[in-house]
Amino acid sequence: MQIVETTNEGLKRAYTVTIPATEITARIEGEVKRMAPQMKMPGFRPGKVPANLVKKMHGPALHQEALQTSIKEAMDKLVADNALRPAMQPDVSLGEGYEEGKDAELSVSLEVLPKIEAPSLDGLKLEKLTVPVTDEQVDESVQRIAGQQKSYETAEDRAAEDGDQVLCDFVGKLNGEEFEGGKAEQQAIVIGSGRLIPGFEEQLIGVKAGEERTITVKFPEDYGAENLAGQDATFDITVHEVKVPGELKIDEDFAKQLGLESLEQLRGLLRGQLEQETAGLTRTQMKRQLLDQLAAGHDFDVPPTMVEAEFDQIWQQLQNEAGNEEDPDAARAEIDSEKDDYRKIAERRVRLGLLLSEIGQSNGVDVSAQEMQMLLQQAAQQYRPEDRQRFAEYIRNDPMAAAQLRAPLYEDKVVDFLIEKAEVTEREVTRDELQAAIEADADGNVATSSSQDDAAGAGDQVETSEAGSTDVAPDAAADVASDEAEPKKAKKASAKKKTESEADASSGADAKPAKKAATKKAKSEDAPSAE
Repeated sequence: MQIVETTNEGLKRAYTVTIPATEITARIEGEVKRMAPQMKMPGFRPGKVPANLVKKMHGPALHQEALQTSIKEAMDKLVADNALRPAMQPDVSLGEGYEEGKDAELSVSLEVLPKIEAPSLDGLKLEKLTVPVTDEQVDESVQRIAGQQKSYETAEDRAAEDGDQVLCDFVGKLNGEEFEGGKAEQQAIVIGSGRLIPGFEEQLIGVKAGEERTITVKFPEDYGAENLAGQDATFDITVHEVKVPGELKIDEDFAKQLGLESLEQLRGLLRGQLEQETAGLTRTQMKRQLLDQLAAGHDFDVPPTMVEAEFDQIWQQLQNEAGNEEDPDAARAEIDSEKDDYRKIAERRVRLGLLLSEIGQSNGVDVSAQEMQMLLQQAAQQYRPEDRQRFAEYIRNDPMAAAQLRAPLYEDKVVDFLIEKAEVTEREVTRDELQAAIEADADGNVATSSSQDDAAGAGDQVETSEAGSTDVAPDAAADVASDEAEPKKAKKASAKKKTESEADASSGADAKPAKKAATKKAKSEDAPSAE
């Protein structure tokens, strides 16, 4: 085998590799000898099929297998002999005009990882903003849960007021004609809940049981059903009951209704949740400080293919988020104007990923086999039970997929290691102040990549094992799944969607026509949604 280096510029390498035809032929002959004793063919005793007939029957397949095996071994030798650390999978192409019986000439091009000196960890200083959980915050959480458990009691001869629940039937009409999805029966509507199209709930104020009323509303211009968007409609309403919120005492019995032993236990659980939430915010703030210090102190060339792969991932995420905005075209135009900034973010993420990987390897940070098994089990839960074993085998047999699965935990462990090494000073702040500090950092960091908090999206990295085979580096911070690593636009959109989903979950499903497009079936036809 002959290996000739043709390019050595910066992080770019290129080689020509010649695999002698005799080597490929010898591999084929060896496989024929292995197969022949197991072959059965009419006219021949078992194991006595001539080698030339075996090659005639299976020649093309044997040659293809031998060629692929030879190429793999050649690549392993190339990487080992030249002490290469490929950044991505090498690009390998077989020379034109190759045919069986000729030498196989390969053109190989790749980018290598930069040599990074293990950075000194001296002088790392971080400020930890902490938020104490107060009794008042716990009380608010208890009240919020109590509000979700609210019950209603029928009130005789009562005119409905804001906050009351009205049980009614309604029929929606456009120009005097009923429209599809505008009819429902026995619907429980809470006045003031904001779940219905504008003007609907407000016009139920003052109704009494047994009353019939017709109201007029205007569907929003951006309503989901095109035939209703922007249209004036009437709803004929028949009221069955008016109910008032029942009194709910927050006491031991209330806690037991929730399946707990005592009110003290409920308050303890809620305090723990609040402490966990603020601890997560504190870690986000500290991680951003840490990454900014690392980015400011290190500047080295990074493989362009890794940057491009990271940018593509960021850009795809941004495009998806833009498609969910009210004006997708305007959102895409906005991110297009900042395309260069996001490319700088991608470069920074790759550089930080390589740096964190080097720090982790230099200091013995690793993901244990037990931790990897836990990650595998968690990831497999998203698949059907019958597909989970196949997914596990895929991860075990694909080093790149395993690296992607391992990377977020590995990065977290490196960050935790660095925080432990840093000189940390604490300052007590309010939750709003902590959140403001995080948001100010996120908003201010898009302008320049030097302060952007998008960390360590280093792509899939490969290194040479002791055996000389090309494998995906287990320690590479291949991708960042944490909130800290999202681009600014995507982060804002994700936060917006999260807030909306939480609001929907807490508001209940007792109102139609609902603001969301998806509505549950009433006893009769569905009421129209408001979007």
